[in-house]
Amino acid sequence: MAIEVALLKSIPYFLGLSTAELEAIRKYVFEQAVGKNDMILMEGDPANAVYFVVSGAVKVFKTSVEGKEQILCILRPGESFNDVAVFDGGPNPASAIAMTPVLLYGINRANVETILRDYPNLAANVIRILSKKVRHFVSLVEDLSFRHVTDRLAKLLLEYATDHGTVAGEPGARPRLTQQEMAAVVGTAREVVGRSLKALEEEGAIRMDRHRIVIVNKKRLEQMSGVGAGSG
Repeated sequence: MAIEVALLKSIPYFLGLSTAELEAIRKYVFEQAVGKNDMILMEGDPANAVYFVVSGAVKVFKTSVEGKEQILCILRPGESFNDVAVFDGGPNPASAIAMTPVLLYGINRANVETILRDYPNLAANVIRILSKKVRHFVSLVEDLSFRHVTDRLAKLLLEYATDHGTVAGEPGARPRLTQQEMAAVVGTAREVVGRSLKALEEEGAIRMDRHRIVIVNKKRLEQMSGVGAGSG
């Protein structure tokens, strides 16, 4: 399939570029379709390209020697990954796997350098995107270091809440997380997540409805997670 300029326009990396510029850039872009649960990148392998999620969801994670998984982020359409490794020349800093069927656009390392040289306005976008990633990881370190597991879980549930008050799993929403994946996001064991969900239910913040989590008291979750603190 041909790379679509309309899709490139939806990617923050290319914000503000003209149609003519995107037409010129798209010759450097390749497309890659990935099946659910297929590995995209392995931590430690040479970094060959920066990737952009066009559709689906990608999990970026690290694995300890003992096999414990820590999810760093779950990426949705428009978001990028493996940027840092492409820019600094080092290996992939983390692994990436498709949580759903995924369509990716990618640009090889050498072509990234060419594009930045030929279209210097792109550099401002890259700086903003990398700055946002730094803020995300600072927040992740803060959560893992200073927040109780139940508070971290409350924050995660709010991030995955749909307009209908359920936690993901709906068309267009973020992918539904298993309790094991929730544990890998908040940095604990699955059994602890199970106990924390039960505690949140007993407190009246959520309701477990078969395989769904329904948010009953959003304000309580916000108080626990710190989301919206200081707002009216």
